[in-house]
Amino acid sequence: MSDSRAQALAYVQRHLADFEAALGELIAIPSISTDPAHKDDMRRAAQWLADRLQRLGAQRVALFDEGVHPLVFGELRAERDDAPTVLVYGHYDVQPAEPLDPWETPPFELVRRGDMLYARGVADMKGQVMAALAAVEAVRAAGQPVHFKFLFEGEEEIGSPGVARVLEAHADDFAAAFCLNPDAGMHDRDMPSITYALRGLAYFELWVSGPSHDLHSGLYGGAIHNPAQALAELIAGMHDAQGRVTLPGFYDAVRPLSDEERQRLAQVPFDDEAFLQQAGAPGLWGEPDYSVYERTTARPTVEVNGLLAGFTGEGSKTIIPARAMAKISMRLVADQTPEHAAASLRRYLEQHAPPTVRWELVEMVGAPPAYVDMHAPQVQALAQALQAVWQREPLYVRGGGTIPIVAELQRRGIPSVLTGFALPGANAHGPNENLHRPTWQKGIQALVHFFYNL
Repeated sequence: MSDSRAQALAYVQRHLADFEAALGELIAIPSISTDPAHKDDMRRAAQWLADRLQRLGAQRVALFDEGVHPLVFGELRAERDDAPTVLVYGHYDVQPAEPLDPWETPPFELVRRGDMLYARGVADMKGQVMAALAAVEAVRAAGQPVHFKFLFEGEEEIGSPGVARVLEAHADDFAAAFCLNPDAGMHDRDMPSITYALRGLAYFELWVSGPSHDLHSGLYGGAIHNPAQALAELIAGMHDAQGRVTLPGFYDAVRPLSDEERQRLAQVPFDDEAFLQQAGAPGLWGEPDYSVYERTTARPTVEVNGLLAGFTGEGSKTIIPARAMAKISMRLVADQTPEHAAASLRRYLEQHAPPTVRWELVEMVGAPPAYVDMHAPQVQALAQALQAVWQREPLYVRGGGTIPIVAELQRRGIPSVLTGFALPGANAHGPNENLHRPTWQKGIQALVHFFYNL
C-alpha cells in the first residue's frame, strides 16, 4: 500500500466523527425540491455544499441557476496535469417528510440509534454525497491522485428538468473522463455492488377517437366502432401469450445478454417468491426465457400506466364514448433509444389500427438507457476498491429504473460508474429513512481506494 493511500485511510479513521457532524448539518436543511415553500432552503443547501468545496481547497466553485434550483459546480485539481478527471455527482434535494406521525425522531435531525443513522435524505442521498466528500477530503490531505469536478443538483427528486440546460450552457466546465455516481445501493451490508446498467424510458399518450361526440349506445351500438373497444384491442395486441412485445422491430436494437452477464446476474440474491409477495399479485408473468430478475432489469417492456374512456361516475350512462386514451410507458435497454421505440409503436398502430377510428400518438418524455462495460478500467478500479474493504468481489447489478442524469451525461460522452452504501431497508422516500453507519464508513474507505486505484 502506498504511503499516500495509507495516510488517507488513516485520515478517514481520525475524522469519522467530523464527517458525521457535517452530514448532520446538511441533513438539518430541509431541501425539499418539490415544495415551493422550501425554495430558500434549496439555496441554503446548495450554498452549504459550495462552502464545503471551498474549504476543501477547490480552485473554482459556482452556483448555476439555469434550472429550477441551483446546481453546484466545483473543480479541485491535482498537482499532476495528466491525472484523470473524475466528475463526482450527487443530489442535495430530498422528498417531503410527510406523513410525520410514523417518524420516531424528527426527520430533519440526524439521530443515531445503535449502528443506524436516521433522517430524511440520509440514504437518498445526502449520506452518499458526504461519503464522497469525505473520501475527497482524505485524499486531498494525503496526496490527491486525480482531478475532481463536482456536480451537485437540487432537482433529482423532480426529474432533473433543468440539468440538461446547465450542462449545455457549461459543457466545458463539466468535461470529464467519467462520472462517479453513488446514488445506488447495496443488496446487503456484506454485499457491495456496482450498477453497470440502467433502463431508459419512453412515455406516450395514445388517443383513439371515433364519433365527433358521445353517442347513444342504443341508437348507434353495433354500427359505430367504439373507440374504447378499439383501444383495448390495440393494447391487447402489444404482447403475445408469452409476454413478448409484438411491436415491429421493437427488439432489433436490444443488446443480447452475454453468458458472462447472465452468470453475474444469477449471483445477485433475488427471491422470486418474496418479490411476488411484495407485489401482492396472484402470479408471475413475462418472458419465460429470462429469470424474473432479468425481466425487471435487463429486458425492455411495454406497460399501460393508465386508461381513460367514457362515463366512469356512479350509476349508468349508456354511451359510445367519442374518445379513449391510454398512457403507455416503455422501459428500454442498451442499445435502444426512445426515438426507435416511438417509431416501433407508430408502425404497430399503422398496421393494426382499424380504419373505423382515428388515432394520435403523443410522445411525452424519453431517456436513453445507460450501460458501461463491466471490464472498463474505472469499473474495475471500483471493483478492486470494494473488494479491498469488504474482502469479497462485488456484485454486478442492473437497475430496472431510470436516472435522468446518467442518461444525460452518457449522451455527452461521460459514462457513469454507479455504486452506493444504502441498504434495501433504508426506507428512502418513506418514514424513518436510515443508513447503516458501519457500512457508510466502509464506503468512505472504499472510495479512497477507488481514487488511488485510478
